[in-house]
Amino acid sequence: MPVTGEGTTPTGGNPPAYSTVRKNGNMNSENGCNHPEHVDGAEPHALPMPIPDPPIQYTKLFINNQWQESCSRRKLPVYNPATGNLLCEVEEADQEDVDEAVSSARAAFQSGSPWRSMDASDRGQLLNRLADLVERDRLILATLESLDSGKVFLLAYFVDLLASIKTLRYYGGWADKIHGKTIPVDGEYFTYTRHEPIGVCGQIIPWNFPLMMFAWKIAPALCCGNTVVIKPAEQTPLSALHMAALIKEAGFPPGVVNVVPGYGHTAGSAISHHMDIDKIAFTGSTAVGKLIQKAAGDSNLKRVTLELGGKNPNIVFADCDLEYAVEQAHSGLFFNQGQCCLAGSRVFVEEPIYEEFVRLSVERAKSKVLGNPLVPGVDQGPQIDQKQFDKIMELIESGKREGATLECGGFSWDQQGLFIQPTVFSNVSDEMRIAKEEIFGPVQQIMCFRSVHEVIQRANATHYGLAAGVFTNDIDKALTVSSALQAGMVWVNCYNAMSAQCPFGGFKMSGNGRELGEYALQEYTEVKAVTIKVSKKNS
Repeated sequence: MPVTGEGTTPTGGNPPAYSTVRKNGNMNSENGCNHPEHVDGAEPHALPMPIPDPPIQYTKLFINNQWQESCSRRKLPVYNPATGNLLCEVEEADQEDVDEAVSSARAAFQSGSPWRSMDASDRGQLLNRLADLVERDRLILATLESLDSGKVFLLAYFVDLLASIKTLRYYGGWADKIHGKTIPVDGEYFTYTRHEPIGVCGQIIPWNFPLMMFAWKIAPALCCGNTVVIKPAEQTPLSALHMAALIKEAGFPPGVVNVVPGYGHTAGSAISHHMDIDKIAFTGSTAVGKLIQKAAGDSNLKRVTLELGGKNPNIVFADCDLEYAVEQAHSGLFFNQGQCCLAGSRVFVEEPIYEEFVRLSVERAKSKVLGNPLVPGVDQGPQIDQKQFDKIMELIESGKREGATLECGGFSWDQQGLFIQPTVFSNVSDEMRIAKEEIFGPVQQIMCFRSVHEVIQRANATHYGLAAGVFTNDIDKALTVSSALQAGMVWVNCYNAMSAQCPFGGFKMSGNGRELGEYALQEYTEVKAVTIKVSKKNS
C-alpha cells in the first residue's frame, strides 16, 4: 500500500460523505446524495491541522459536575493504536462509582430540582450552548479522537465533529416542541396526554465513533428532560471526558450528565443491572446487546434501546453508473478502517458487470494511503486494538481457507501499529464465514448474482437487518428492491447518506428502537394519560 500521495478524505455533516483530497489541496464533493460542507478552492494550508502533542486535561470521573478519583483508585490505560504508545491513564469506574453517579443523576431528576424546574426552551438553549463550545474546541476534540481511536484526523474533524454539532443543535430545537394531545372521550371527562421524561438513563457507547455516539446519546435524552450516566468505551474515553468539561462550562446543573469510563464487565454491567436506572441505551455488538437486555430483565425491567451489528448488503445492478457505484461501495466498506456497523460488507454485483466491478474495486483499494492518521494525505489508520486486529486477520484467513479469491491485501501492514492492508475478496459464496460474520475491518467481499428475486433472497438471508444499499438507474427496480429488503435504512444510489433528522436503527438482531430524528424522542419519554371528571354544576 502507498504511504504518501493522493488519498480520500471525508467532508461534510452527513457521515460519511466522501470527497477526494486532490494534490493541490482542493476538496471536491463526489457524493450526490449527501450535502457536504464544501471547501473547494482551499489551498493545502487552509485545511485544519491537528494540535501537536495536545494536553490531555481530563482523566478523572465526572460525577455531579465534579472531577474525582475512582473509589478503587484503579486506572485505565489509554493507548494510541497507530503507535502502541501509552497516551495517558484515566480513572476506572466500578460498581461503587456507578452507584454514586446514579445517585447524583437521581437527585438531579427529583421534582423541584433546578433541572426539572427549568423551562423546556432553556434546556434547548443549554444544548445549543454545548454545540457552540464543541465548535470552539473542534480542533482539540478531533485531535483527541484521532489519537485514541486511530481515526483519520480530517474524517474526525469534517464528519464526526460536524455531525455531533448538528445533532446537539437539532435536539436543542426540539426541547420545547414535545407536545401531548387532547383526546375526545365521554362528555363527562376531559382527557389529555403528557410526554414526560423517563428518568435516569444509562448510556453505553462504542469506540468506533466515540464523540458522535456521545452526542447521539445525550442529546435526545437531555432534550426530553432526562438525566444521564454515560460510559464511554475503555479504549476511547478522552473525547467523552472533554465533553464533560464542556457540559459543565455550558451551565448544565450538577448531576444531569455523569461520565464514568470503565470496562464493560464492571461499569457496564453495573449500569445494566442497576435498580435505579430507568432506561438503558447501548451501541455495540449483538452479543453484548443480548447481555444488556437480559440484565434489564433480571433487574428492574428498565427500558432498553440497542443499536447493534450489521452484515449489510450493497446491491449493484448492471444498469447503474459503474464507476460511481464502485466508489460508493468502496467508501461504504472501508470508511473508518471498516469499523462501522453500517459497512456495506456484502457487495452483490450483477453478473454482466461483475468482473469489471471487481477490477475497479481492487484498483481503488490498492490506491489507499495507510499511515499515521494525524498526517495529511493518509486515509486509513490502524484498527482499534490487538483483539480487533486478531479477529479481522483470523476472518481473512478463513476466507482464504474456504476458497474465496484474494484479489488484494490480506495481510498486516507495518510492524509497529495495528494496520491491515485494504483487502478485497471475489468469488465469495454465501456460506463462507466472511459472508456471514461481521468483520468490522477493511475487508470487502464481492459476490455475483443473476436476478432480482435471487439477490433479494440472498440479501435477506441473515440474522442482521441494519442497512442496505441499491445501485440502479431503473426506478421500478429501486422501489421494488428497497421495499423488499429487511433493513432499517436503505440507500438508493448512495451509501451512508445520513443526517440528524433521519431515524437510525435496525431490524432483527441489529437492535431495538431508533436513534436520531423525531423517532428518538419516543425512546426517551413516557406517555401519561390524564382524565379529569368535569363538573356539571354550571351546565
